Amino acid sequence: MIKSMTGFGRAEYSDGKRNIIVEIKSVNHRYFDISIKMPRRYGFAEDKVKNAVKDRIRRGKVDVSIMVENITENDVNIKLNTMVAKQYYDNLMELRENFDVSGDITLQFLSTLPDVMKAIPDVEDEDEITKAILIPVAEAAANLEEMRAIEGEKLAEDLIAKGAHVKEILDQIAERAPQVAANYTEKLRARITELLGSSVQVPEDRILVEAAIFADKCAIDEEITRLNSHLVQLKDIITKSTQPDGKKLDFLVQEMNREANTIGSKANDITITGHMLDIKSEIEKIREQVQNIE
Repeated sequence: MIKSMTGFGRAEYSDGKRNIIVEIKSVNHRYFDISIKMPRRYGFAEDKVKNAVKDRIRRGKVDVSIMVENITENDVNIKLNTMVAKQYYDNLMELRENFDVSGDITLQFLSTLPDVMKAIPDVEDEDEITKAILIPVAEAAANLEEMRAIEGEKLAEDLIAKGAHVKEILDQIAERAPQVAANYTEKLRARITELLGSSVQVPEDRILVEAAIFADKCAIDEEITRLNSHLVQLKDIITKSTQPDGKKLDFLVQEMNREANTIGSKANDITITGHMLDIKSEIEKIREQVQNIE
């Protein structure tokens, strides 16, 4: 089962001390690239969050947002920095004496100066908080994976339909290919007669040799066989594989495009060329869709 790389998952959790909201979104990317935004005070949980998401997602650019709202009052301690307060006080007293200015240095004023008092987060049990954060992370990642799977089903249907269309056109090319050498032989006879007149007899074996050389140059049987094989592989990967196969599909589409280009360059037939333009158009659409697959 293939999965899209695009999706969104959200989850909320409360352990009685804090409310945690997790949102995860992912878009296309060649590799696995994860970015996590969470309060700095919980940075110790970042690696485990990353691993929890990676268990669900193998490829894509993933943005994880974690919001924590504390609902109790015992998670912060107010710390007084007496040394900083004393330096403020001494300097202010010196200013007053040096510049002969008046004014009281009050407790209220001192307490509002930077770094005199600080709210220090009280994180007592990192393991407990990490476990609490991982619960909504796992749920959000599961929701994201479900959305990616649903989108993957739509991609699978579209890719199978496009592969079938390529197969139909390729069958028409295979049916047309044997006629190319025969048409060339008839045109060659007509051209010789036009140039030399009907009174001159050109040995038939010479015409057949030229026709054989032409047929060898424009033979596309092997390319048709390989492209048919690639189409079978495309369908098998989409319908039977249980692993993320976006990279494998990407390589396969490159090979399909290579065979299509070779057929187009060797065929030397306007009808086949027209068919190949249609096939290349479909392969390009397949390539664009494969870019969305994990």
